[in-house]
Amino acid sequence: MDFSTPPYVLGETSVRRVMLQVLLGLLPGIAAYVWLVGASIVLQLAMATLAALTGEALMLWLRGRPLRLFLSDGSAIVTAWLIALTFPPLAPWWLIVVGTLCAIVVAKHLYGGLGQNPFNPAMIAFAVCIVSFPALMSQWPVLGLKLSLDEQFKLIAGLAPRIDVMSGATPLDALKTALKLGEGSVDVPTLLATQDVFGNFAGRGWEWVSSGYLLGGLWLWQRKIISWHAPLGFLGGLSLLAAALWMWSPQQFASPLFHLFSGGSLLGAFFIVTDPVSGCTTTRGKLIFGFSVGVLAYTIRVFGGYPDGVAFAVLLLNLCVPLIDMYTQPPIFGMKNEP
Repeated sequence: MDFSTPPYVLGETSVRRVMLQVLLGLLPGIAAYVWLVGASIVLQLAMATLAALTGEALMLWLRGRPLRLFLSDGSAIVTAWLIALTFPPLAPWWLIVVGTLCAIVVAKHLYGGLGQNPFNPAMIAFAVCIVSFPALMSQWPVLGLKLSLDEQFKLIAGLAPRIDVMSGATPLDALKTALKLGEGSVDVPTLLATQDVFGNFAGRGWEWVSSGYLLGGLWLWQRKIISWHAPLGFLGGLSLLAAALWMWSPQQFASPLFHLFSGGSLLGAFFIVTDPVSGCTTTRGKLIFGFSVGVLAYTIRVFGGYPDGVAFAVLLLNLCVPLIDMYTQPPIFGMKNEP
């Protein structure tokens, strides 16, 4: 809807139309992902989609809801794609199936289905799996590793041994580990300039994946599928805290640009904190929600036990959504404020 000029006419919209455009917005990031790690991510997307639709159909049948109507709205597929994009691309098939079923069955349908879930289902899947299977969730492919589609398929299907040399640290994990082992003796600018995992200003190759998410997110904003409030709040909270600590001690903390283009920052900003169900609904509430998630995500990834904190930050702020919305409701037209 466009409220900038009258007349105010409600445009044609539907859940299916919105979800389709969200999937289209993910395509630039997926294309960069395929270029970086190979076709394994496409296989993961397909398995997550199949698991999501299967779990959705089962729960709809058990709840006596119409299958065709809800299976075709695209919401389960969006959840599946977000899960696949946050899991390691060479993770075993059962890991992404378990995560996806947990998201659809537990985080979505046990709370009443689409529109009733208080927590972001994709982030529930990530949090459950990284706590339950931390070793598997940390096995990201080494950059430059060339595997054929057949070799990637065998790794995902469990038909080939998982060799340690095939897995490496993400840029955030590499930075966190180096700083922890160095205990203050590691200089961050030197580290970023000397290790192969780092690129021009973030993770080598992952800069392009994040740029793809940024491009898709801006397209969704231009199409008015999402508003600017939650993404700007998230990017602002993350950047402000990162900039303050970076200016205070550049030898110990990475730049805001590194944090914006590393991990799940841009995917989280445009595709996760903008979830209309588990996020805030008021304008000020979206800004506060996004800003708080950004600050908490940075705090977890720098000072906490996990290299990236977007999922945990989102889930913790999901708990605060009713309170934030309650205190950021706009005044009712025609009603006088109480003194």
